[in-house]
Amino acid sequence: MARLKQWIEKLEVPSEPGLTNTQLMLMNYDLRPGERKRDRSLHWPTIAHPTLSSLVFWRFSIKNWKADGNTWMISSSMIVDGLSWWQSWLCVWVGYFIAACFVCLTGRIGAVYHISFPVVCRSTFGIWGSLWPVLNRAVMAVIWYGVQSYIGGQCVAIMIRAIWPSYKNVPNTLSASSGVDSQNFLSFFLFWLISLPALWFPVHKIRHLFTVKAVYSPIAAIAFFAWSISRANGIGPIVHQPATAHGSTLAWAVVKAIMSCLGNFAALIINDPDFSRFARKPKDALWSQLFTIPIGFGITSFIGIIASSSSAVIFGGRMVWNPLDLLSMFLDGASSGERFGIFVIATGFALAQLGTNISANSVSAGTDMTALLPRYITIRRGSYICAAVGLAMCPWNLVSSSNQFTTYLSAYSIFLSAIAGPMFCDYYVVRKGYLQIKDLYTVRKNSAYRYVYGFSWQAYASYISGILVNIVGFAGEVGRTVPVGAQYIYKINYFSGVVVSFVMYYILTRIVPVPATSDHWNEVGVDVDHLSVAYGEEVEADAEEEDAIPKPDDSTDFGFASTDHKSGTKVGSAAV
Repeated sequence: MARLKQWIEKLEVPSEPGLTNTQLMLMNYDLRPGERKRDRSLHWPTIAHPTLSSLVFWRFSIKNWKADGNTWMISSSMIVDGLSWWQSWLCVWVGYFIAACFVCLTGRIGAVYHISFPVVCRSTFGIWGSLWPVLNRAVMAVIWYGVQSYIGGQCVAIMIRAIWPSYKNVPNTLSASSGVDSQNFLSFFLFWLISLPALWFPVHKIRHLFTVKAVYSPIAAIAFFAWSISRANGIGPIVHQPATAHGSTLAWAVVKAIMSCLGNFAALIINDPDFSRFARKPKDALWSQLFTIPIGFGITSFIGIIASSSSAVIFGGRMVWNPLDLLSMFLDGASSGERFGIFVIATGFALAQLGTNISANSVSAGTDMTALLPRYITIRRGSYICAAVGLAMCPWNLVSSSNQFTTYLSAYSIFLSAIAGPMFCDYYVVRKGYLQIKDLYTVRKNSAYRYVYGFSWQAYASYISGILVNIVGFAGEVGRTVPVGAQYIYKINYFSGVVVSFVMYYILTRIVPVPATSDHWNEVGVDVDHLSVAYGEEVEADAEEEDAIPKPDDSTDFGFASTDHKSGTKVGSAAV
């Protein structure tokens, strides 16, 4: 027992001295607000410009140029539903611009207070109540890590086949019950293995990988686009195909298309603070996100539409919407020069896939796991746990049953929208931008976010309401007979989830007010470099000395509003 205890103690993460056992379950170095010199190294060109700077530390910048078929398949589903190519392309611009607006709303919280999604969530759902939304996001990130790694393995398979065509004929030594053959498993494992070193680096230090990706991957995508048009001697039949949907059918097809775009960003909308917390100033995470998302996805979707349209000419009427399938078909009968070109393009796709997995999945999962068990897990450890589970879950089984898998993942956005609604309302309407950072790391009785035993019943009632408004319509999606009205509500599931949970939270917090609110817009600057949340007279004395140190100038006003946490009344604001 003594030796086991020693091993457990060795696994503990270094933490601030003086923390109680309870606080050790709420805070570690990775959950602290981002420190000025160490973490806040990313400014607006780093976020905004996908080809001229070191861009991108987060998902949307990666997904703007990402290689898997998801973005292209969204456009294809719009055309299949009866939209013309230009109508579907317009829906992409509208849908992702709306998604960008939502991303900016949550991203500002992280950019102002330099805290991650799990910590932001505590202000809305309570110190302990935040664990459920965080667990939701962590599970999704782990599942997607495995699926995206499997897709990355397909990129690796094309790269190897471009060099050694005989790789296509690798004998299968796995049983039929395994759900995968030897070639696909080996390719998946190679991609998974190559990804591991990249998980070691902190988010703010891995930007050089994204610099390479941000330059290389768009060039590869454009080369693929040009080559497809060249082989088809034109842009193909899609651009000449008129819309087949009209009237109300057309209207609902447009709504569905826009909702598909929002659903594609449902996870990032709530956990964007994981990345925006590293911004130097709030505006660095605003304009870049607002324009990069629709522009990047608009270009990507246009390339996908035209390349797939060209495939109908190249392969005698067969429309190929998955870019990896199309690139693999180019390999058949290719010359050595063409194989080299395919290798270059596939490498760009693999780089994009690697970036997607790091930014969208491993970092998010690592941050969420850190919040679930901060005494023993850091973002780095959580990322490796995510990778291990992603391998063990056998993701090819999920991909093989793609229709059901896609249906359930799309429906998962109703749970995420019900989390986003209360978060928006809490920060922008109820608190008007005011957060007490220290209270996000304690459950003492006078903590502003302790609520009822650490849970905010207002947030949970709102969360459940946002789910219930869509749950009947979801049942219709999986084959149950439901009223037509419920089906229509489900078609706008993200909006309905956000709006209902937002309004419900507002009503409940007006009936039973929550503490630590402000009666005017009051985003408070905090000297997080010297932030201490430990209890004790000696620690508090040290904190008072640190508070006497002049605070560095910043774009925010270093003022603090005080509130009587027991009564919830506001006491104005005072400058430091």
